[in-house]
Amino acid sequence: MNERTAGRREFLKAAAVIAAGASLSVKPLPSRGQTSGDRPLKACQFNMLPGNLSDAEKFALARRCGFEGIEVAGVIEDPAKAKELGALARQAGTPIHSVCFGGWHAPLSDPRPETIEKGLAGLEAAMRSAKALGADVVLLVPAVVTEEVGYGEAYSRSQQNIRTLLPLATELKVTIAVENVWNKFLLSPVEFAHYVDEFDHPRLRAYVDVGNMILFGYAQDWVRTVGKRIVRIHLKDFKREGSQWTNLLDGDVNWAQVRKALAEIGYRSYMTTELGGGDEAYLTDLAGRIDKMIAMPT
Repeated sequence: MNERTAGRREFLKAAAVIAAGASLSVKPLPSRGQTSGDRPLKACQFNMLPGNLSDAEKFALARRCGFEGIEVAGVIEDPAKAKELGALARQAGTPIHSVCFGGWHAPLSDPRPETIEKGLAGLEAAMRSAKALGADVVLLVPAVVTEEVGYGEAYSRSQQNIRTLLPLATELKVTIAVENVWNKFLLSPVEFAHYVDEFDHPRLRAYVDVGNMILFGYAQDWVRTVGKRIVRIHLKDFKREGSQWTNLLDGDVNWAQVRKALAEIGYRSYMTTELGGGDEAYLTDLAGRIDKMIAMPT
């Protein structure tokens, strides 16, 4: 049996479970991450802050605008620099909670050994960077379906490769969080939940972006279905007509339902804006938009 056939059979078994729909039984995993007690925490990405400021000034501005945490995009290779940045963030009251690694450049679903080696090395570097920064989550795009890489192959191969780094994740106390992105993979919340559950590991969780499924689904459905597996949330908004990204509250995300869904699953960790950057007025307005969502009835 070749890898393509094996991957397809594994995927078909998963698909049979998914076809059961509401009868699918999924095992919730314990929640991770800092919590605020009664509501989610507001965060923004580091690269959204004005580039003309020093690092300390950036964190101070984020806090002044109303944010409570920061996500770093990419890997900081120098451990000393990462530790320094993490310390500055904590001093300002905006700790770095996650690293947005991605993985598009070397997907762990690729059939070429050299690509897998590059992808695993990058993910390991991101995990070590997160540890130095004081973060406990690394965002990973788990697989990419292409003309050459079929869905079943992407499913089984990505799981196989991710598993090799779970012992390191345990050692570093860093969680690998797979995200729903436009990679033609994990296209339903039921399948997403099943994919996470198959690892059966507390250091493999879900990172849900509430804007990424609006073309083909509903954010509140994803939040409710993926449920306790969610360790982090990305905030974006999207308008179906014209297929365009918008500012928060200006698109087709049903924020009232998303807020109810977050309350139902008891989510009180970081919600990070993944938008374009701007000045203090823009960032203050953005934090206010998140406040409006948090204040919606639950």
